[in-house]
Amino acid sequence: MNDGRHDRDSCAAAGCGKKEMQRIMVVQQDQKAERKIEGIREYGKGAFQLDVVSITSDLPPVIDDGCPYLPQEISADLVLDYLTHLDLSEDLVGICEEKRIPVVASGKKISNRWAYIPPICCALPRRSALGLYGEHFGAPVFEVMIDEGMIKNIEVIRGAPCGATWKAVEKVVGLEVCEAVVRLGLETQFFCSADPAGWDPIMEKSPVHFAGALHARALARAVKKIAPDYKNKLEELL
Repeated sequence: MNDGRHDRDSCAAAGCGKKEMQRIMVVQQDQKAERKIEGIREYGKGAFQLDVVSITSDLPPVIDDGCPYLPQEISADLVLDYLTHLDLSEDLVGICEEKRIPVVASGKKISNRWAYIPPICCALPRRSALGLYGEHFGAPVFEVMIDEGMIKNIEVIRGAPCGATWKAVEKVVGLEVCEAVVRLGLETQFFCSADPAGWDPIMEKSPVHFAGALHARALARAVKKIAPDYKNKLEELL
């Protein structure tokens, strides 16, 4: 359907057409997912076939039936919800539940428990139902190399779909270990695509600050895994 309500960019990921790729439908409003789409393409190692559905029309404040706006044919292994209209998100999750397709709707207050709803994209825990996406993207995981107290290398095992993890890591290689942990949190905030104006009363942080803290703690865990002597210093910092 192309009646002005939504546009669809099928087979958008680099490497489209290869076998054994995970099929992901990204449903976005007002281009909110563009940074995530770019990040999945760049850092997904060719493992994903993206089908991007963009809602393009002005929407009423209340939508009783989201069917005219949403794709009814979903041929995907996973759906990523980047809609800003809550009524549409609720209806999208309902469609996915009927089709038994997992859906990630980060930061949403959705009543349907079928959706995975981490507070931000890089807080998504590992879940087998999310397939390759869950292995590549979500809460950050690192492996590090340390040489004479300096960070020699950081391998990103898992990171934020917006790409902030990989970009931030580049800024801290070569720094002293404790400095790198603190700096990674700050660099992540700079590259993070979350709304810095938001404030979560439970986390007592904005989404951007929460992302920074998650990344700093993840790097600290990776350091302590290979260099336990840093445990006390890092716990004092964080």
